[in-house]
Amino acid sequence: MNDTILWFFDEYSSVSVFISLFISILISIVGIVPSFFITAANITFFGIWYGLLFSFLGEALGAIVSFILYRKGFKRFSQNIDSTKFPQVAKLLKVDGMEAFQLILALRLFPFVPSGTITIFAALGKVSLPLFTLASTVGKIPALIIEAYSVVQINEFDWEGKLLLTLISLYLLITVLKKIRKQ
Repeated sequence: MNDTILWFFDEYSSVSVFISLFISILISIVGIVPSFFITAANITFFGIWYGLLFSFLGEALGAIVSFILYRKGFKRFSQNIDSTKFPQVAKLLKVDGMEAFQLILALRLFPFVPSGTITIFAALGKVSLPLFTLASTVGKIPALIIEAYSVVQINEFDWEGKLLLTLISLYLLITVLKKIRKQ
């Protein structure tokens, strides 16, 4: 996927920033696709600092657009959501103000909570758009820095390192899938 994105960036270099932002927004709306691919493409094509900046802007804009769409589109379905699957995130349905800000910020900093889940629950709750925007944007900074650092390190691997990383990733994926299947 990274090669395809890089091809688009190269082929349409005059609008590559807008392509990057558009892809980031789409990833946020879908909510289950990891943003790692666009971050990797941004850093590879634009360099570390501009790549990080465009990834940050794309994720921030994506969260805002997703919040607005989820709030408008899912409000009527909110009664059907099983909030027991995500007890920490479900608190977002009931809180507002500083408590909501702190919860969104904390959840964004926690790497195992899907970004889309946080956005959906915040949109269905009482959180205002400005408060969500600030907390979500600030919370994304550490995750993006770690993601960018990882991309730079992986790009420096030789083929043996990339093979080892792929095998470890496959092992972790299989382990997680087995645990999910048992439940």
